[in-house]
Amino acid sequence: MGFRCGIVGLPNVGKSTLFNALTETQAAQAANYPFCTIEPNVGQVSVPDERLDKLAAIGGSAKIIPTQLAFVDIAGLVKGASKGEGLGNQFLGNIREVDAIVHVLRCFEDDDIQHVANKVDPLADAEVVETELMLSDLESLEKRVPAAQKRATTGDKESKLAASVLGQALELLREGKPARLTEPKDDEEARVFAQAQLLTAKPVLYVCNVAEEDASKGNALSELIFAKAKAEGAQAVVVSAAIEAELVAMDPEERGEYLKELGLEETGLARVIRAGYDLLGLKTFFTVGPKEARAWTFHDGAKAPQAAGEIHTDFEKGFIRAETIAYDDYVTLGGESGAREAGKLRQEGKEYRVQDGDVMLFKFNV
Repeated sequence: MGFRCGIVGLPNVGKSTLFNALTETQAAQAANYPFCTIEPNVGQVSVPDERLDKLAAIGGSAKIIPTQLAFVDIAGLVKGASKGEGLGNQFLGNIREVDAIVHVLRCFEDDDIQHVANKVDPLADAEVVETELMLSDLESLEKRVPAAQKRATTGDKESKLAASVLGQALELLREGKPARLTEPKDDEEARVFAQAQLLTAKPVLYVCNVAEEDASKGNALSELIFAKAKAEGAQAVVVSAAIEAELVAMDPEERGEYLKELGLEETGLARVIRAGYDLLGLKTFFTVGPKEARAWTFHDGAKAPQAAGEIHTDFEKGFIRAETIAYDDYVTLGGESGAREAGKLRQEGKEYRVQDGDVMLFKFNV
């Protein structure tokens, strides 16, 4: 499992440049004019994790298989998109299909790159996109909530749930607030809320696209976005799409030297992934053997059978137990045999909550 992030923003903020850099492809046509991305491009990206390399070396694994995530480059939204302006509802539909929104905001000055509003104001840009997403949700719920309320009077349980939780979301939207602030009172309401696929219910990661000289510390414009993210309980990172584009053409050693010269410890991709993982509550467990060392993604709080199901549904259905070694123990003790001898290999059952970095071997019977 990975997660699917939709890259959104106004035209000419660096979405396609960032997408090309993140996926190390030129699938998205980066151009200095609006709407150059007409069909959403999807790029699969391997999640970098230094732990996987160490585990593979210790386990003598022939192959290393990182977990994957997908980035979807969605065309620039403009004011009026919810009413079909620009390329409108087609792209709102693309956003509906992703797990999280990566909202790219222009935080750099460049007279050679036209801004759709003829000024650089990332807060105003963010408001334009958020407003269009809210208007789309508002239009949807103003039809669905009254219908659910009417059906609820007949005693229909599902309609009662929808009337309650979606009614709360509708009130928030009418107040100019995103649906993600809705607080379902139980698991059933949470399920109904998730099924509604509201655009403003999706978690948001703000990516502040800055000039090269601001890549290490950001600037006054990015500081405004970080303050906004903090107030919303969202995430924000600073990235220079121009630097990421240069890094694509370099070999690993050159990349390291270049990053060091710029005062950076890691690529923008690594920062975006870590922030995205945190945003969605994602963690990683590992399987290690002579054939392969592999990383798997799971949601924080998942129990052992659910983690097993990420490998194969049969593993979850017939789960018996999980032989588990903490990452630090696996590395410190030189692998499975050392961990076993030291009493650090644990037999975990169905109620075990998987921890980030666990090295696991599942026992199952179908």
